[in-house]
Amino acid sequence: MSAEGQPVVGYVLKMYPRFSETFIVSEILAREAQGERIVIFSLRPSTDTRFHPELARVKAPVVHVSRPNTANRFWQHLSLSGEDPLVMAGLRDCLPELLRHSPDDAVQAVSLARLAREHGVTHLHAHFASVATTVARLAGRIAGLPYSFTAHAKDIFHEDVDQLELEQKFAEAHHSITISGYNLADLRRRFPAATSCLKLVRNGLEMERFPYAPRSSAAAGPASAGTPRLLAVGRLVEKKGFHLVIDAVARLRDAGVAVKADIAGDGPLAADLQRQIDRLELQEEVRLLGPRTQAEIRDLLGTHDVFVAPFVVGRDGNADGLPTVLLEAMARGIRCVAADVTAVGEVIRTGETGWLVPSGDTVALTNAVSEAIRTDSAAAAEHRRLTDNARALVEELFDSRRQAAALRALVTASRTVAQDPLREEDLAEGALL
Repeated sequence: MSAEGQPVVGYVLKMYPRFSETFIVSEILAREAQGERIVIFSLRPSTDTRFHPELARVKAPVVHVSRPNTANRFWQHLSLSGEDPLVMAGLRDCLPELLRHSPDDAVQAVSLARLAREHGVTHLHAHFASVATTVARLAGRIAGLPYSFTAHAKDIFHEDVDQLELEQKFAEAHHSITISGYNLADLRRRFPAATSCLKLVRNGLEMERFPYAPRSSAAAGPASAGTPRLLAVGRLVEKKGFHLVIDAVARLRDAGVAVKADIAGDGPLAADLQRQIDRLELQEEVRLLGPRTQAEIRDLLGTHDVFVAPFVVGRDGNADGLPTVLLEAMARGIRCVAADVTAVGEVIRTGETGWLVPSGDTVALTNAVSEAIRTDSAAAAEHRRLTDNARALVEELFDSRRQAAALRALVTASRTVAQDPLREEDLAEGALL
C-alpha cells in the first residue's frame, strides 16, 4: 500500500502510448476517475507518429524502462538496482530463472523491480500475455510484488505462443483477466489447473464519448448523395479481412447496387489492398483513408451507414478478440455486419444486434450488407430495433466505469484459488452470451 494506505498499480506495457491500443487508455482513465493511483512503465519507446487527444487526460507518470546496449550500461543498471537490499536479495533468488530469459527481458525485469519500488508501486499489471507479462512476472518475483495481466488475442492464439510459459504466467499470477467469454472458456479448457484465478473483465468504453446517433440510409451526407456508405476500421493486416469488403463492394456493383466504402487504418497490407481496388476498378467506390484518431473514428461512425468487420483467422492462428472499434460502432448506432471469429458472436447476433456472417464467406457478407443498406420503411424500423439493442448491450456490459470497479476489486482481493466466488459468476455470464 502507499503511504495513504491505497494500492498503487504499476501498468507494465510493451509500448506506451500506442495508437492502436485505445482500450488501455480508456481503462487507465476510468481507474483514475475512481481514485486509483497508477504509474505506467513502458518497455519500448513509442514509434507512432499520431496520438489520441485522450492521452492528455491521463495523470499517471510514464516511466520508460531502458534496455542497456553496452556492457558498461548493463553494469550501471545492475549496480543501481543492487543499492536496494530487497531488490538485491530478490535478484540473488531469481538469478537462475533470469538466466533462462533473453537479456532484454531479464535486465528490464531487474530495472522494473527497482523502479516499481521507487514509485511506491504495490501491484504490477501487464497488458498482453507476451513480453510485458514476462517482465512483470520476473520483476514481481524480484521485488516481492504481486502481478496480474490481461490476456487478449494474439498473445494467446498465435502459433508462436509458448504454451508452457503461458501456463506458468497464469499459475503464478495474483489474478489474470481476459476480455470475453470465448477467451475465458478457451483458456480454462487449455489450462485447467492454472486458471483458477482467471476472471472475465470486458474492455470498457467511456460511453459519453460515443453518443448514440442512429441513422437511416436516407440521412447519408452530401458527399455520397444518397449512396450507402460502408465503413471498416482497423490495422491493415490479414486478420481484419478487409479484402472481403472490397470483394463485397465489387459484387454489389456488378449486381447494380451502388455503394461506397471507406477503410480507415494503416498497416503492411495497404499496398495489396490498393492493388485489389485498382484491379477491380473500384477507385470511385473504395477509399483507403489511412490512420485516424479515435475522435475521428467516432465522427466517421456518425456519417456512414453500415460498419463492416469481416474478420478472419490468420494463417498463423492470429485472430481478433473483440475489437474496441466494433463496440464503438455499436454504441454510436451504426448498423453492424461482422464475421464470426472468437468472441464477436457474443455481441453481434443476427436479428438482435446486427448481422453475423461466417468468416471468409464473401457471399454471406455481401448479402448481409445488402440487408443492412435497405431503405424501405419496414427495413428502417428493423434497423432501428437492432441498433437500439446494440447500444443497450454495450451500455450493459462495456461501460468503463463497471470495468474499473471490477479491476480495483481484483487488486485488493486476496488470492483465493480453492474458493473463488467470481469463477461461477464468470461462467454464468459466459453461458448467457
